Amino acid sequence: MSRSMLRIDHATLAASSLDRLEDAFAAVGLPTEYGGMHSNGVTEMSLLGFPDGSYVECISTAEPDVESPLWDAHIRNDGGPCAWAVRAGDLPAEATRLRDAGIAVDGPEPMARERPDGVELAWELAMLGEGEPGATLPFLIADETPREWRVSPTPAAAESELTGIERVVLGVPDADRVAEQFRRAFPDLPEPVREAGEPFEATLVRFPGAPPVLAEPAAGSGLADRLERFGPSPCGLLLGTTDVEQSAERFGLDARVSWEGREVGWPTGPEGPLSEVGIVEATANSR
Repeated sequence: MSRSMLRIDHATLAASSLDRLEDAFAAVGLPTEYGGMHSNGVTEMSLLGFPDGSYVECISTAEPDVESPLWDAHIRNDGGPCAWAVRAGDLPAEATRLRDAGIAVDGPEPMARERPDGVELAWELAMLGEGEPGATLPFLIADETPREWRVSPTPAAAESELTGIERVVLGVPDADRVAEQFRRAFPDLPEPVREAGEPFEATLVRFPGAPPVLAEPAAGSGLADRLERFGPSPCGLLLGTTDVEQSAERFGLDARVSWEGREVGWPTGPEGPLSEVGIVEATANSR
């Protein structure tokens, strides 16, 4: 899987109530679409689909206080970002390649979901590395039914200035070690760049032009507390935008920094369901 193929399929936000996430997106003018129950019979989801084909999945348990087979700590404790996935073409072949590279792979496994209109969706997943699926290395997904059945741009997002998910920031205790794992799994990734992680109290390790950003927290920081609560996992999503000012107003973003020569905005206000969602100037090929 080359760097150009490391294409974000979706990122997942978890909360103790699906309504909590749906209401948060609706409040900024981006109502989600209900996607239905997963085949595990426990979790349900809504989604916000973007023009570039990526989407945000909002997930919770259908019944409160029921243990989820995936991302249970994030769901119970309103943990927000918990996972990310990239698309794979030939999933069995990709799983074999990764195993040969020394990456732990679980799967492929069949998955399914029934949409509210009764359409049955089917796909396969392969989980990489340790911990929860998509906690650091992304999990891989390949559709059995047409992908457009699973996701298409939601009307509000399609009409907005947003283009899609461009970066996933991953909270990790040792960024250099995780960077080596990424380079082993995806050898076409560029050499990592290490820098101070404004506005995070962290050191960032980025792969220029590629989706993952690793954030190693400073001692005593909020990110360090998050790692203590949830373990290594996503701690932020960056949505591409064609209008930084409009998106900054939409999400109430105050902190502005520059990554890779592009303006990035992060929220600095009180905690909430969207407190880990920022924006970045969209690249030309994502507009």
